[in-house]
Amino acid sequence: MIKRFLLIVLIAVLLVTPTAAYGQQEISVLDSTAGVFFPSALIFKIEAQSASDITRIRLHYQVDRMNYARVISEAWPDFTPAPKVEAQWTWDMRRASLPSGATVQYWWTIEDKAGNKLITPVDVVRFEDLRYSWQTLAEGQLNLFWYEGSRSFAEELMAAAQEALERLAEDTGVYPEKPIDIYIYADSKDLRGAMVFPREWTGGVAFTEYGIIAIGVSEKQLDWGKRALAHELGHCVTHQMTFSPYGAVLPTWLDEGLAMHAEGELDPYLESWLEGAISKQKLISVRSLSSPFSAKAEEAYLSYAESQSLVAFLLRDYGGDKMLHLLTLLRDGTSCDDALTEVYGFDQDGLDELWREYITSGAQSESKLGRVPPWRIAQRETFWEEVLANVLTSKASTVLVGAIS
Repeated sequence: MIKRFLLIVLIAVLLVTPTAAYGQQEISVLDSTAGVFFPSALIFKIEAQSASDITRIRLHYQVDRMNYARVISEAWPDFTPAPKVEAQWTWDMRRASLPSGATVQYWWTIEDKAGNKLITPVDVVRFEDLRYSWQTLAEGQLNLFWYEGSRSFAEELMAAAQEALERLAEDTGVYPEKPIDIYIYADSKDLRGAMVFPREWTGGVAFTEYGIIAIGVSEKQLDWGKRALAHELGHCVTHQMTFSPYGAVLPTWLDEGLAMHAEGELDPYLESWLEGAISKQKLISVRSLSSPFSAKAEEAYLSYAESQSLVAFLLRDYGGDKMLHLLTLLRDGTSCDDALTEVYGFDQDGLDELWREYITSGAQSESKLGRVPPWRIAQRETFWEEVLANVLTSKASTVLVGAIS
């Protein structure tokens, strides 16, 4: 009798247990991937199953870039509800492109008809240009990636970049607070292949919010590459330092002046434009230089030259501590005129007056043009003509082939 009772209980357990286990089964992910199709798309795929129909799937993703508010985007892929489903969502970079090396965190929320809900762990995908076998050189906050050229080529670019950072840190107190990734393409053609809608003249791009710079530099263009890299680093470092929830806006003369200061001495050709404007009394006012530069070549050349001269004047006569204080106030949301007045005791109009006295009185030191061979100035003229051919109609973060923006 006891054996018969145990047999009945065992049969009951065998009949009941599978049903109970199946009823408790939750949503499970069979596969989850993020495919990189550089530079055109990121494709996110998910395969999941449950005991009942899966009815809702959401993709959550967050791009790693400078942002004071945590911005999480969502996408709802199309699929037919079923116990086992596959879904995918394509991030079309023709609508909102990412630079090479950008990092994206993502996760999924899956719900079924029975009320079960699954949130997957956070995963990371790096939107890398997989067409090339990148080599890496790292030093301090800089990571340099290149795929063509010797290691000494990369080391020279890195040395120039470090020199630019040292110049900025020593003269202004500004230094990179976050890592900066530098992608060196073999030439401008390869660089344009890394962009969704490239312009035929593009030679480099700086993505300040991402801390990423991409430049096309061949070994024959090494000298240009050093200056271009130093210039764009100047933009990246300055924007890191002044980035704030108040939406700090640097006047163009200060932004470009600091970037050109990172390069080193003023270009001989631009210096010739500055001296010509001084002699003809046709200098552009500081207040006018607060706005984007003119598309007219002669005004643009002079705008760059004046911007570097203005920054040099402030650093020479007032020191780097005051420059750092100025940038700090701009970061905190102070207007340019108010910040200048608090730090230096004059606004942009006052700066204009003092600077004109500085450059016309000989205090700027004797011109270096007499020591520069005429052929060198002519060479730089061709260089800057190419710069202004199209670059001023583009975003400020884009540089022309063989040019600096």
